Amino acid sequence: MGYYLGSRALPMDRPWKTETAQYPANWLRLSSTADREAIGVTWGAEAETWDQRFYWSPTLAKQLDDKTETVDGVETTTTGLKTLWKSKQDDIAGTLIAPSDWRIIKAKETSTNIPSAWKTYRAAVRTSCNTRQTEIDACTTVEALKELLFGSATITRQQTDADGNGVVEPDTIVDDDANEVANPVAGEPVMETVANPNIATAWPTEPS
Repeated sequence: MGYYLGSRALPMDRPWKTETAQYPANWLRLSSTADREAIGVTWGAEAETWDQRFYWSPTLAKQLDDKTETVDGVETTTTGLKTLWKSKQDDIAGTLIAPSDWRIIKAKETSTNIPSAWKTYRAAVRTSCNTRQTEIDACTTVEALKELLFGSATITRQQTDADGNGVVEPDTIVDDDANEVANPVAGEPVMETVANPNIATAWPTEPS
């Protein structure tokens, strides 16, 4: 909750201004309801935020795939998120490769071998780029695409047994004296932290 002037959140205990006036840091605390109403200041919930790279609003996702429509005989294609993010992978790959371009030029001009570590690295960047673009194409929802590109490296989940069933704490455990005692957390899921299987293939590390 907080004070707003239209859709603009006003800071507490900090000076702020409008196009026509400037207000001291303590104005919101000392002003009356009538004072605030006179200039349109209201009290309300904090404005919703959303990732504008993937959503138009908190509840409206952007278009995932390219869409071609014909309106009045004119065919128009609207670019989707997949195409945009695949293009960004090309940009990233170019940025990663560019600093070592001089090594290739030097090798060509001096008729020497390209250092194998750098040759391998540059090839790995291109492979990673292609793989990441394939992974982007495989996404079926905007949520999956966002997770692919910006999800956490690890996730916490319940362990499973060989049959895929969730593992839970046993009814009894062995204490420090080798006695079998009741498990205070019996029946609760056994959790584990693992690599997130839903994030994109990592870019290779530049040779040292």
